[in-house]
Amino acid sequence: MKSVEFSTTTTLPAPPDEVFDHLADPDNHVGLSPLVVEVRDIRREPDAVRFTAVERFALGPLHHDNVIEVTLNLGDGTISGDVVSPGGVRVAYAYRVEPVPGGTRVTDHYRLSAPFGLLRFAVGQAKKVQEARGRELVRRFEAKRSPRS
Repeated sequence: MKSVEFSTTTTLPAPPDEVFDHLADPDNHVGLSPLVVEVRDIRREPDAVRFTAVERFALGPLHHDNVIEVTLNLGDGTISGDVVSPGGVRVAYAYRVEPVPGGTRVTDHYRLSAPFGLLRFAVGQAKKVQEARGRELVRRFEAKRSPRS
């Protein structure tokens, strides 16, 4: 199987520990990826968090719920793991959380592999998810810091 790697970088107006904690909490992943509609069965360990996520793929009025097992490996400034989806699509991911002046930079890196014929579609979907996640993180952290009317 061929694999492809790609990354996005997002700068957030929050300290690194707050961003890390947000990414390490499975409940925050609902809506963080536009595909994730539910998380359940959260199991916390000293250096990892395991949970079941439900990804919803829609095509017009039809949808398919893809149930996946996710592990967030918690390191020093990194959260990583990999997911195997139906069809043989495998995504190894890592978030690198680093302080920058005025906030935190998050590098969201994917290594995706898929069978021939599925790779282009899977990469396209993963890049859309990655870009949406960056926008949603910015929205969430800016909303936390905005004065309420």
